[in-house]
Amino acid sequence: MKADITARQIEIIAAAGQLISEDGYAKLTTKRLAERMQFSEAALYRHFTSKEEILVKMLELLTASVQERMEAVAEREELPDQRLRAMFDSHFTYFKAHPEYLMAIFATNFMEPSPAIDKAIRSLMEVMRGHLKAVVSTGQKAGAFTRAIPTDMLVQIVMGTFRLHMLQWRMTGKNSDVKRVGNKLIDTVLTLISTR
Repeated sequence: MKADITARQIEIIAAAGQLISEDGYAKLTTKRLAERMQFSEAALYRHFTSKEEILVKMLELLTASVQERMEAVAEREELPDQRLRAMFDSHFTYFKAHPEYLMAIFATNFMEPSPAIDKAIRSLMEVMRGHLKAVVSTGQKAGAFTRAIPTDMLVQIVMGTFRLHMLQWRMTGKNSDVKRVGNKLIDTVLTLISTR
């Protein structure tokens, strides 16, 4: 799932991420990005055709990161509750270190509809949902998580809780400790869905 990408494209994405983090996606322009990279807009267009393509690549890189990190968590954590906790701890750690990727996810709220970006976000959500569904289903089969709520509904509740937490963190200027608060939230979710 690794996105096909050059070293220069990664540098451009990092610079775009910095601009998005500083001022939001709406103020990311190819002119500002080229200035940040210290080359011409024409040079920028040799690597990306548009802002949209940059955002799609960012989302593809994020999806690849999620896949890798969740596979590593699954190998490391056998118990469903510990795996669920570790999955979200990994997300909180990642977004705290790379808030530009979180900004990229929420950027779609501030732009014209884009089938390419929608597709990239759907792919990201499918990867996240797939890993989450696997751990919730395993937990239900093992009797660790409630069976009173269907697996898909539990997955939706947990994903919605995560998304709301990340949105609140972004909207408050990333001023809270996203990891500490997020882990408390996941502990609460585990209390609600656990049978023990």
